[in-house]
This record gives sequence, structure tokens and C-alpha cells, in this order.
Amino acid sequence: MLIPRLPVLSLAQTMAAALLALLAISPSEAWARVKLITLPVRERVEIQLDNEQATLVEEERIVPLTKGENQVDFSWANTQVDPDSIVFRVLSGEEKDAPDVNVLAVSYPPNESALVWTLSASNAGSARVRISYILGNLNRSVNYRAVASNDETKLDLSQYLRIQNLANEEFGGAGVWAGFGPKFSKPIGLNETKELLVERFKSVPIEKTYACNPQEYDYLDRAQNKLRVPMHYVIKNDKEHGLGAAALPFGKVRIFIAGGGDDPQAGTAFLGEDWGKFTPRDDEMRLYLGVAQDVVVKRTIDKNEARRISGNLDDHELIVKYEIENFKKKPVRLDVTENLRHLRGEVRADNGRDVEWELGPATTFQDGPDSERSTAEQLTFHADLPAASPDGKAEKIVHKLHITLKNEW
Repeated sequence: MLIPRLPVLSLAQTMAAALLALLAISPSEAWARVKLITLPVRERVEIQLDNEQATLVEEERIVPLTKGENQVDFSWANTQVDPDSIVFRVLSGEEKDAPDVNVLAVSYPPNESALVWTLSASNAGSARVRISYILGNLNRSVNYRAVASNDETKLDLSQYLRIQNLANEEFGGAGVWAGFGPKFSKPIGLNETKELLVERFKSVPIEKTYACNPQEYDYLDRAQNKLRVPMHYVIKNDKEHGLGAAALPFGKVRIFIAGGGDDPQAGTAFLGEDWGKFTPRDDEMRLYLGVAQDVVVKRTIDKNEARRISGNLDDHELIVKYEIENFKKKPVRLDVTENLRHLRGEVRADNGRDVEWELGPATTFQDGPDSERSTAEQLTFHADLPAASPDGKAEKIVHKLHITLKNEW
């Protein structure tokens, strides 16, 4: 295939040709390209932070246009903008002589973090445009401060939004919405970290729980068969408890108690920190407080017998005994949980089958399993424990779980 040879131009001829091409551009075409990175300034900015993995930014600008075709540049050098997420819209003109504007084309200049929209305008004037995109490195997190009353029946819950701007861009007077709570209008500076109080919930009713579960919490002292008894504050996210307007986002919770524990005249004392899970409406957030040292639970297996039914099938009868002592000055309720698959694994090899079980008559827990917290493989019971006597002695409460594992092999 023959390729025609082009004439070789001298440097002077090349410069002359370039000058003629530049002069051929009309003044209106030369000024029709608008650089949004510097001009014009943002008229409005909205930042939406409801998704932890992506931040949505929406901005509006007033763009001067000439009659005919115009080019509008949008560039994001050194800024993590997802180019596939950029949406450009022309809003209806508010002024009487505002031009009718249509988007003709969009192009991506090679080797640039930019794109160019080609617009047509019916006449010269200004148009308001809206640009939205996903921006990286503009991060948010949620923190809580929980101050429990001295009697541990309610708490004040403050919810904070922390914004960290590492996006290499500043936003003056931006409207900020975290996906919950009210909207804010706050400037966000370059490389700035800002913390905002979103909501404060006063006197939220709580329940302090004590629980034991060998499968989840294990033993505190295996040699003496003493179970670990963790304590939690339980917050119900519903209207009855002063919450429930929206889900509670995942975040770190700093927990305090008013009056410093037993002394109501003392200052607020720090109890610890926990991570509050994402809590939908009508669900519970459980805040870990530590292990109770004054509620002692000793767990032993009193009966462990297998009865052959036929072939290699048998029923396995178990009685689990709990000896419980409460050394606290007030009565408490203990949640006793047994995972039946874990219990089976303690007395025989786990065959991987679902557990078939039958509750026996020797079970002593009043009211039987908690219907809301129990499942097909895990049972939760409640044990009410009296307060210790004035001399510090605790009454020993004994409960038994009588259960038969059916059709085992």
C-alpha cells in the first residue's frame, strides 16, 4: 500500500500556518469554553454521606454562554472523582431572557482528568447547571457519648458526625447530610477534620443485662467450671424508648455513668468503650460494660446418659446444673443461654446434623425458654437472683436444664 509523502515545511512556514489557524477562530468561539475548575464559583454544594463507601457531591454553578455552541470543561486533577458517576444537568432558567440550553455531546480529553460538554444556547446569557459525582477521600464516621443515670435505668445519648476531608478540595458553606438527623450548612476546609453534634436523646430507658453463654462467652475459670458473665446496656431503638426516628449507624460509643457509681455526689465516671452496631428501627443496640465479678455462675453436667433406640441411633439425656450467687446489693436477672449444638459437642462427636431435642421435666427455669430470644438450636432462660444480705453473703440459687438430644448416632 502506497502512502503519499507530505511536503516538508520549514519552521517559519509551520509557525505561519499555526498563526493563520488561530486567527481563523472567531472571538465568540474563543470565549465559549468555560473552565469550571476556576470559574465560575459554586453557587450551591450539597454533600451526602449516608453511604460509608461513597460520598455523593452535588454542586450548582452559573455558566455564561454565547449564542450557538459552547464547551464547558470539568476537571478534577489530584482529586478522586469517579468519572463514570458524573451527571450533568441544565436547570430551567430563572431570568426572563435566559437561553434555552441543550447538551449536544460529551467528550473525555486524552490523558486528562477532565471531560467536556458541548452545549447549544439559543442566545447569549447565563445558565444554571447542576453537576453530581462520587468523590473519594471525603470520609465520615459516627461517634456516640452515652451517660447513664446513677441507678442505670436510663441514659443520655449524644450522636456525633466526624468528617475528614482528604479529597484535596474545599467546600465553602456546603450543605451536609449524613443520612440521618438534620442537615447542616458548614464549610469544610482542605485537609480539615470536623465533628458535629447531630442529635441528643435525653433520658432514654435502658436495661442492664447479665448473661452467660458457654458457647459465646466461654468460661472465666474452666478448672472451677465458672462461666464468664458479661454485662451490657441494652438500648431499644423505637419510639417507646425515645428513639426510632431512624436507624442508629455503626460507631464507637464512649460510656459514662453519672455520680461515679455508688456515690451520687461524685462526678461522671468513665466506664469504657464499645462499638455500637448498625441498629435498625425496633432493633436493639447492646453496649458491653465488662465482666461481672459479683455474679458467679458455676456450670456442671450432672447427667450424661445415652439410650440406644435401634441400630446405631440413640437418645442422649443431659442435665446441666447452674449454681448461681449474686453478691450485689440489689437483685438482678441473669440470662442463661445454651447452644444445643455446642452442648452436644461437649458430650459426643458432632455429626453435623441439625439438633433434635426435647425439654425434660427436671428443668427448673420458670416460664421456660424465652420465645423471642430462643431459636431451634439455642435456648435462653431467665433466672431472678435476690440481692446479697447486709453482711455480703449471697444466697445460692440452683437451676437445672433437662434436655434429651434425639436420634443421635
